[in-house]
Amino acid sequence: MAKKTVATLQTGSKKLTKAIKMIRGKSNAYVFSEKILPSDHVNDWLSKK
Repeated sequence: MAKKTVATLQTGSKKLTKAIKMIRGKSNAYVFSEKILPSDHVNDWLSKK
């Protein structure tokens, strides 16, 4: 499974990161899941299946 942090965004006092996760679907095709999270939550989100 591919995992990648694409960009770091700053809004005021919050530091946000856009993360993209590649997930294999039921038909064996890959689907990309994108989410903007606080920097300290990115590794937790990427480690979940």
